[in-house]
Amino acid sequence: MALHFGGSEFPFLIAGPCVVESDDLNVRVGEALAELGARLGIHVIYKASYDKANRSRLKGARGPGLERGLGALAKVRGATGLPILTDVHETHQVPAAAQVADVLQIPAFLCRQTDLLVAVGRAGRAVNVKKGQWMSPDGMSGAVEKVRAGGAPEIAVTERGSFFGYGDLVVDMRNFARLRAACGTPVVYDATHSVQQPGQGLDGASGGLREFIPPLLYAAAAAGADGFFVETHPDPDHAPSDGPNMVPLHQLAGIVTVALEVWQRAREAVRA
Repeated sequence: MALHFGGSEFPFLIAGPCVVESDDLNVRVGEALAELGARLGIHVIYKASYDKANRSRLKGARGPGLERGLGALAKVRGATGLPILTDVHETHQVPAAAQVADVLQIPAFLCRQTDLLVAVGRAGRAVNVKKGQWMSPDGMSGAVEKVRAGGAPEIAVTERGSFFGYGDLVVDMRNFARLRAACGTPVVYDATHSVQQPGQGLDGASGGLREFIPPLLYAAAAAGADGFFVETHPDPDHAPSDGPNMVPLHQLAGIVTVALEVWQRAREAVRA
């Protein structure tokens, strides 16, 4: 089985639109990501959600749903050859998602759901668990233990910031080392959701400050992140979900290139 979270001298990249959209857009983004991965020599995992089940409002955009969404993701995989990552929210979704996705992701709000964590572990796929915004690094070891009990072949944990007093999220850069030590897994930095402003956008939806994605990503690279998570879209301002937090597709290559350079320089400094 191919490794998704290791086996490379460089960090891996998880990227794609927040939610599954039209086939044309999904594949367009996938082709750009495949080209970027080949040019930079990094492992790229295509990310999109078939359902965003934790929207701020009842009428918030959720995506096409399980059946149509997985069908669309299968088309991206066929067109680009990229491995696929998608969220699962309930145990009954796991078998179907595992038929298409190479990596199953646990959303941050569900990182303590025992039955779900064990179920994704049993699916025979790599698993990425996003750290809850209220969770300490040590607290995440229990989530990883549950996934390991299911037998997952690979596990990663993603840092996506912690709630702060006035509604923003703050990233503790020490957490990359602390999560790695506590969980014994690679640690990913979610540059997208770390700049989210929960409940501060239009009509109660989450807002975001995408201008802070590059500096925070570079800081995480220097601090030791093993992978980068960056949602991207050709036109984020008109995306159905998480637009304020996404990197415009045409800017992604430059941002990732700098992040890799920072990552390499930091490793060289440690070895010196």
